[in-house]
Amino acid sequence: MKPPPIPAGIPPTPPASPKEAQARSKFSCPACGGEAVWNPARKALVCGHCGTTAAAVLETTPGGDTVIQENDLVTALRSIPDSKRGWKAEKTQVRCQHCNAISVFDSDKIGKRCDFCGASALVPYEDVKEAFQPESLLPKQISEAQVRDRIRQWYKSRWFAPSALGTRALTDTIHGVYLPYWTFDAQADAQWTAESGYHYYVTEHYTDAQGNRQTRQVQHTRWESSAGSLEHFFDDELVAATKGVAANLLAKVEPFPTPQLVPYDPAFLAGWTVERYQIDLLTAAQEARASMEAQLRSMCSAQVPGDTHRGLRVSAQWSGQTFKHILVPVWLLSYDYHGKSFQVLINGYTGTIAGNRPYSFWKIFFLVIAILAGIGLVALLSNRR
Repeated sequence: MKPPPIPAGIPPTPPASPKEAQARSKFSCPACGGEAVWNPARKALVCGHCGTTAAAVLETTPGGDTVIQENDLVTALRSIPDSKRGWKAEKTQVRCQHCNAISVFDSDKIGKRCDFCGASALVPYEDVKEAFQPESLLPKQISEAQVRDRIRQWYKSRWFAPSALGTRALTDTIHGVYLPYWTFDAQADAQWTAESGYHYYVTEHYTDAQGNRQTRQVQHTRWESSAGSLEHFFDDELVAATKGVAANLLAKVEPFPTPQLVPYDPAFLAGWTVERYQIDLLTAAQEARASMEAQLRSMCSAQVPGDTHRGLRVSAQWSGQTFKHILVPVWLLSYDYHGKSFQVLINGYTGTIAGNRPYSFWKIFFLVIAILAGIGLVALLSNRR
């Protein structure tokens, strides 16, 4: 069947003049003309030459509220309009041949090492078609100085890490990066059926091993048909689109508070590396739907009356399906120790930290010896008694 016509998208933005394009990509200081970069501590663009601050320009409504735009999922899966692609600023893209992360940074920045794994095997990357434009982002709230302190505290709490690791200037390799995520909204209207089980107990008589007559309560279950309905709105279901960060570490520093999102402005990215998404919209939408369906089933299961249930069947109608492409801030420390790579990850908005690190063979060895010695001493004292 022929699909319905696709609604018209947002009118394409008129092409920028060369001067406008240069200003967008470099964000010149209004005082001295030097390059300004986003400073999370001051929450503004800060000139590295004279220290002048300038606020980023955010899209707002006539009432002064910031605008976070949602996109119709069905329409986008057919075709993403060209007006929704690109970074609104001149950017350079490279792919790391070691971890496959695609890094995007200011065109005048020269990337010598991968911000995600530290490898130097970087090659230019060109999109077949420009990436989908981020709708919104979380501005960094945690400064580099705060990150360094948190990493030092985190490392000191790792009991079995090699002592030699602590003498290295690990925090000198910290990178601030923006990671890609997709968010999905959907309204679910579900109908469910199941068999509800109600427990009851029957007194039974039996003879025990000594030949005595005994009684016991035996559980039985009475089954009855039941049905119900449930409505639920899923708001900002997150799907990570990164390949540069270990998934288990990312899960430990989540969540990223989407209510604090601001409309995308390339000024927030000035001076920072961005990872281009590598989980495409279709794959992310399928992952989000699977997660929402599992949650919906769990909510329906909680509605079934009785002590237990079986044969739960859920039928759902989905509507209002929208999505956003967003960027979230993290601080990343990547280092090698004795030929192995390790990462420490800090949520750039909440400051939550997670990481992996090497273990000291000798610290573990001497701990085991101490434990065995303690057990031997206790046994010796017990024998003397």
